[in-house]
Amino acid sequence: MPTIGIFGANGRMGRALVNVAHEQQLKLTGATVRQDSPFIGLDAGELAGCGKLGLLLSAANTCSINQADIWLDFTMPEPMLQHLTLAVAAQKAMVIGVTGLTDQQYQQVQQASQHIPIIWAPNMSVGVNLLLHLVQTAAKVMGQTADIEIIEAHHRYKKDAPSGTAMAIGNSIAKVLGRDLNDVAVYGREGITGEREQQTIGFSTIRAGDVIGDHTALFADLGERLEITHKASSRNTFAQGALRAAHWLQNKQSGLYTMQQVLGLANLS
Repeated sequence: MPTIGIFGANGRMGRALVNVAHEQQLKLTGATVRQDSPFIGLDAGELAGCGKLGLLLSAANTCSINQADIWLDFTMPEPMLQHLTLAVAAQKAMVIGVTGLTDQQYQQVQQASQHIPIIWAPNMSVGVNLLLHLVQTAAKVMGQTADIEIIEAHHRYKKDAPSGTAMAIGNSIAKVLGRDLNDVAVYGREGITGEREQQTIGFSTIRAGDVIGDHTALFADLGERLEITHKASSRNTFAQGALRAAHWLQNKQSGLYTMQQVLGLANLS
């Protein structure tokens, strides 16, 4: 069993990861926060609400990176890239759930995967990754005539929009239909927009309260519509998926892997 480290262990997902790792009795040996964090020196378990674990929060640096074999990162793009540099230098594997990456930032992840094994996914839940397959089937059957809309909702604190998961859904559908999402995506509508162009894929974003994450792919034709929806009620589902990914990543060669591969969905038609 690999030893596990968590970057950003004080964040919402970081605390969920600490809790689930403790529940699953995994070897959690590293937990970091930013260099100037007031949480440095606190017990990671106490901060996460699961009791004292004897694992003190430390700054992410060349020393702390050696505390674990595989590191999980759900922080933000800029600190994640700093963590990635540390991981490459120390030859540590990473599971990355950070969304909102620019094309250049994603290229940096790809370049790093030439040196270490990395799993990057916009969503680590089993249900969402199954949804990505279901929408491909729907697109094959209905996509040439139906209007396609993607609706997503998250809590008020989420900083990127549309969500990484919504973009992954859009890309899955566009790929099946032979479209470039950059060309056909429509992000919100206002004013006199004219009739809807059938080739477009629309995105609607909701930010409100403490919504963990809801995603719906809508295929609407004349006379009928199909809605495929996933709703997350706990961050633990993402944490469980991420830790499952970390276990799968053990002893893998350098490369960029997906949750589809982790879950055995990559070859399903």
